[in-house]
Amino acid sequence: MANGSNGSIIQSWLAEQHHGVYADGRRADEICYLQCKLILKPERFTSAHVFKEFASLVRRAADATGVGYQHTPKSQQRPDVREVLFLDTGDYHLYNNQFIVRRRIAYEDGFPIGDPEIVFKYRSEDMAKAEAVDVRPRIDGKFKIKFKLEVMPLKDRIGGLRRLLSHNVEFGLSQAPEAARIVMSSLGHMSLPELTQIFPPLSVISCDGPDEVALVNQTIVEELLQDICYLDFGHHSAAAANLGLWRSRGDHHAFVGEFAFQLRFPSPTDIKPKALEACERFFLELQQVAADWLALATTKTGAVYRLKGNPPQAHE
Repeated sequence: MANGSNGSIIQSWLAEQHHGVYADGRRADEICYLQCKLILKPERFTSAHVFKEFASLVRRAADATGVGYQHTPKSQQRPDVREVLFLDTGDYHLYNNQFIVRRRIAYEDGFPIGDPEIVFKYRSEDMAKAEAVDVRPRIDGKFKIKFKLEVMPLKDRIGGLRRLLSHNVEFGLSQAPEAARIVMSSLGHMSLPELTQIFPPLSVISCDGPDEVALVNQTIVEELLQDICYLDFGHHSAAAANLGLWRSRGDHHAFVGEFAFQLRFPSPTDIKPKALEACERFFLELQQVAADWLALATTKTGAVYRLKGNPPQAHE
């Protein structure tokens, strides 16, 4: 993708939506989230002090571009801990077809809290393809759709922007009917056809091998996550920025870090162009300031899938 020198690239991406309809006549989902991400080298994460060290780089980039910066109360607390599990076939049929199924649960004082969260997503660089996937799950309970424009650096150099469209649905495990709850809890005792009963878009996958769905690379991810600041881009557009580290539970092998912030808006036309321009300037400046930290050619999910070698074809 091009760099941000000729106006707001992000604004032009948001304007690309096609506004179609799904099979039942429901209007296609609109993008309501803009998430900017930097994937970071795991070897930089050697202690809790790293969170403050990176926060100082964010402050430098904010000051250089006129973006408001304010510490959050959580920036002085311990990082939150969450457990993340990815599900796929042994040959990565989901990931190779641009789908992701994930389960996440928060921990407090060493114990799981709250309702485990199930996330199903389709990711693509192509706006029409991402918009066309109806991610609504076949469950009786409540769910939440999040259609995101994710912005990252270029894969081969700093100073530019590339995008992923991430069309997501989230629901608590308690919201699934009994059959779905059993399937989603079993972690290794379900088939792709059974999973497709919950997530109908998976029906496009042609499974040419074993169809058992299990834990990806037998890895339980431990996520350390800490809010480090609020970023204010003006025009009523502000976001909490956080820093995260993913490592494997047990040996605590760190394999990827991430800095991210997310703006939410009712529709793509409700966020002001000046705010998008400020966001873009800041994100490009932070790439320069934090250049030594950046890992350009992957995502957090991609890092999980590549832990045991034999990388999948992710198109991300």
